[in-house]
Amino acid sequence: MHMPSAATPHLSPRVVQGGGAGPVSTPAPAPAAPGAAVAPGEVVVLLLVDVAPASRLWGYARFVLGRWPLRHVPGLRFAKQLGSGYEGGFGLRPSGTRQGLFLVFDGDAQAEAFVQAAPLLASYRRHARELCVLKLVATSARGSWSGHGFGIGATARADAPVAALTRASIKPLQALRFWRMAPAAQASLEAAPGCILAVGLGEAPLLRQATFSIWTSVQAMEAYARSGAHLDAIRAAHRGGFFSESAFVRFVPVSVQGRWKGHTLG
Repeated sequence: MHMPSAATPHLSPRVVQGGGAGPVSTPAPAPAAPGAAVAPGEVVVLLLVDVAPASRLWGYARFVLGRWPLRHVPGLRFAKQLGSGYEGGFGLRPSGTRQGLFLVFDGDAQAEAFVQAAPLLASYRRHARELCVLKLVATSARGSWSGHGFGIGATARADAPVAALTRASIKPLQALRFWRMAPAAQASLEAAPGCILAVGLGEAPLLRQATFSIWTSVQAMEAYARSGAHLDAIRAAHRGGFFSESAFVRFVPVSVQGRWKGHTLG
């Protein structure tokens, strides 16, 4: 069945000065761009958070509580609380303040209600030094995440921004080989032409890892994926059978609003 394409917001990172030690306010996410066409089906909301120093205990509690604060969220079908690498990167050193929350909703109405009015999101705003809220609709998906397969709700446009999620459960016996290749792949990603945002995320140290990125176009993303250290890492992973489960999903970024690593998006 043909799915209508979705319009995408203009994404232009702008460097801003960092704040002080306390929380900063971030604007509420903008609604989907006028004329955005999203087919009925699941919608992803991703929060990228840098917890304010004064709220670190609150931030650590997110991992202790897990899904419990989400138990009454209408239309929520899948959720993952995620940590991040140092400074939002991809290495073995964890960040003490940066984290993510990945949510899948039954549809756009439930996702938008969460973005606009959920008490939990309001709490994130109060405790965040930086917060970026993204609403995403999948254009293609391969594999699964903890058994969840992603529904397709939009078609990709070659001339529009695209987001990508790569997620894997690394086999324990392959972890050392995997992490030996990570620094080169990270360096090439951060320097890749057309990469607007890139962040390393993970459910568990060492073995359950994810990368999320936004690109100016499909062409820019594919140019990175098919070259250099990233291509070497992908080939090695396939040859070595590094993963017990993996998923690769492309999304239309329907709305993006907030700040991440000193850049304002939206």
